[in-house]
This record gives sequence, structure tokens and C-alpha cells, in this order.
Amino acid sequence: MARASDITTIVAFVIFLLPKSQSSEVHRDRSSSSIPQSDVDLLEFPLNLEFLEAEFFLFGALGYGLDRVAPNLTNGGPSPIGARRANLDTLTRDIILQFAWQEVGHLRAIQNTVKGFPRPLLDLSPSSFANVMDLAVGRRLNPPFNPYANTLNFLLASYLVPYVGLTGYVGSNPKLKSYASKKLVAGLLGVESGQDAVIRALLYQRALQRVPPYGITVAEFTNQISELRNRLGSAGLKDEGLVVPLLLSAEGRVAGNVLAGDEYSLAYARTPEEILRIVYGSGNEERPGGFYPNGANGRIATSHLNPV
Repeated sequence: MARASDITTIVAFVIFLLPKSQSSEVHRDRSSSSIPQSDVDLLEFPLNLEFLEAEFFLFGALGYGLDRVAPNLTNGGPSPIGARRANLDTLTRDIILQFAWQEVGHLRAIQNTVKGFPRPLLDLSPSSFANVMDLAVGRRLNPPFNPYANTLNFLLASYLVPYVGLTGYVGSNPKLKSYASKKLVAGLLGVESGQDAVIRALLYQRALQRVPPYGITVAEFTNQISELRNRLGSAGLKDEGLVVPLLLSAEGRVAGNVLAGDEYSLAYARTPEEILRIVYGSGNEERPGGFYPNGANGRIATSHLNPV
């Protein structure tokens, strides 16, 4: 007859061989005990953009945001300024609503891995988007651009959003050290890239259409927005519109550019500093503004707001 000590040893050995549960893995990640501080900073920084995307898509599709659908994810941060329900066609509203819930999931995923921070103050008012579009086209549009006015305007405004975040994920991935960090960023990057591809495809269908009442084609709008982001980022060519010179196109063979990529059709990478220069609209990571009137949150962003 087996002794109790022998049974205990066998049971312990069997438990050791069993795969670790997903819940225990999430618990360890959330404590950040297995994630180096450098990874924590790089994982927390994109919360700034995920908050912006979640609020913009939620309000655009539903007319309300995180304060109603997932207030716990805001960590007590202030409500966004000026966001509202957009006048969208049925298909686009369905797509944007899917994006919105995906962004809620992204916030949960990041906050399940690192502590995070409160939602920053976001200016999602029509005037905030109008200022960006004025900068892009080099003149004051009349009437001012309103992202919530119709489907086309909302898609053009959405062109501003996921792409910046995905270039940030491409830039951060090689710098990450832990497996959990790399796995999380790979998952986030996959969906952000998909969102950007859908937005670009919907706009590409309308590439030659003129945006009323400005007389500028959709393709020209995207090219000018991309050029603006290149200027603000101050790090060379990392952004391309929907129609490009053959020199910049895939293998130099086609002017259509439904997906942006470098000479090898690989995604461009950006640093947090480049992203801050773009989303602040100032070209300076130390000078907040644009969608973040008080600046972004997290150690990386605040280190530039309060330089030593």
C-alpha cells in the first residue's frame, strides 16, 4: 500500500507537469513583477492613443463613451471635450462600432498587464479636427472641417487615428524584453493594422471623389495629412497617402497605396517622441496641444512635459 508521503510526491509532480492556467499568467502580468520597467513604460505609453481611439469611435458610433460603457477603464481621468455622435451610414456605423469595442478590449488588455494611468484630457471637438485639417491643406477651410458631419468626413478624421498608433507599436516591439510584452504588442499591432487597412480601403474606394465643399479629392486629403505627420514627426518619410509616386509605391509598380509601407512594403516605425509631436500638433514633444490640451500621461510623456 502506498504511503501518504509517496502519494503527496506523485500529486505534486503531476501538478508541476500541468500547463499553467491563463488566469495565473494574467495575474502575474498585471503585477508587472515579470516585466522590466523599460517594458512597462513602453506598454503604458500607447494607452494615450487607445483612449483617444476608444472615445472617438464610441462617440462616433453611439454618442457616448467610456464613462458609460466602461468607466473603470478611465481610472478617474477627465471626460473628453466635444465628442459627439456622427452622422454615419449604416455600414460605416457598424464598422466604427466594431472598432470601438475593439479599443475597449485593448484598454483592458494593457491594463491587465501593467498598472496604467488615468485617461488624459482629450479634445475631440470639431474645432480640434478642423485645426489639423487646416494645417494639412495649408489654409483655413470654410466651413471648418467637421468630422461628425457625415460618413466621408468621419472616415477622413479616422485616417488620423489608428495609423499613428500602429507605427508606435512597430517602433516599440524591438525594444521590448519580456515575452509577455512582445506577445501583447503583437496582438495589439495586428488589430490596429487591420483597422487602418479598413479605413484606408473605404477611402480608397472614394479616392477621386471631391470632398464637399472644399474641392479637394479624398486622395489629396490623405496625402496632405500624411505629409503633415511627416513634418510634425521630424523623422523623415514614415507616412504615405492613398496615391503615391511610383518611386514610393510597392516595388515601384503601382501608384495605388491602400497600405502604407517602406521600400520593402514593411510597416514604418515611430518613437514615442515622434508620436507626441504629431498628436500635439506642435512638432514638439514638450509642447502639448491638439488632441491632448494638457499633454499625454505616463512616464515617457510626462518626462518631456517636465524636463529635468
